[in-house]
Amino acid sequence: MRKALTYPSHTELSSMSMRKKKHVWTALFLILLFAWSLWQTESSLLDFVNGFSNMFDLLIQMVPPNWAYFDNVVPPMLDTIRMALLGTTIGAILAIPFALLSASNVFKNKALYYPIRFILNLIRTVPELLLAAIFVAILGLGPLPGIFALGIFSMGIIAKLTYEATEGIDPGPLEAMTAVGANKIQWVVYSVVPQVMPYYISFVLYALEINVRAAAILGLVGAGGIGEYYDKTLGFLEYDKVSTIIICTLLVVLAIDYVSMKLREKLL
Repeated sequence: MRKALTYPSHTELSSMSMRKKKHVWTALFLILLFAWSLWQTESSLLDFVNGFSNMFDLLIQMVPPNWAYFDNVVPPMLDTIRMALLGTTIGAILAIPFALLSASNVFKNKALYYPIRFILNLIRTVPELLLAAIFVAILGLGPLPGIFALGIFSMGIIAKLTYEATEGIDPGPLEAMTAVGANKIQWVVYSVVPQVMPYYISFVLYALEINVRAAAILGLVGAGGIGEYYDKTLGFLEYDKVSTIIICTLLVVLAIDYVSMKLREKLL
């Protein structure tokens, strides 16, 4: 038997029409917002197109890379990796109490977790480059200011992601621990930590990836690492050396991304 043809009802047609109108108005709003942003920033797509010739001139000067400069790049690149590792470790440790205090299902007092969340928002508002400049003014030139800047920056990211993951965990084990009369420390250690730990480690690895890239430019403000060599070579217009530094940084970032991806696949 043939199935009877069904046609959308008037209500369904009206709902479809409303959705289409909503999409059209959303698209128009985004287009107007984009045009307004271009106008306010005095940007021009024509200038961008005309600037392509300058970009190609720069690329020509960067090819071929100065491979003889590679030996000069390796030591500061290793410093950059060490800075990222130390900064991420500091941030990961500091993030643990902030994440627990920010989770509304762990500490239900709004007077406690709202101020902590505000502090984390404030930390994430400050760019790592500005943090590095502040620590350079306090501690002087060298890798140490960069390590502390990356540590504070990492803490803000890891703590936010971790407390959001904590609020999404299964409440069953939490209720079971409460029912057997566990204290707060036991409640956290045996109910919260086992559920959150895989996500926490994944967030730490993600922060490490970000910090390797961030550490590469902290030398622009005197915080050590490969950034100082970016500053020197760009200042003297030695673009063939700049391309060597970029390739070295790219290889390191790709290696860390690959290792982090494999570790996250095993954890989650």
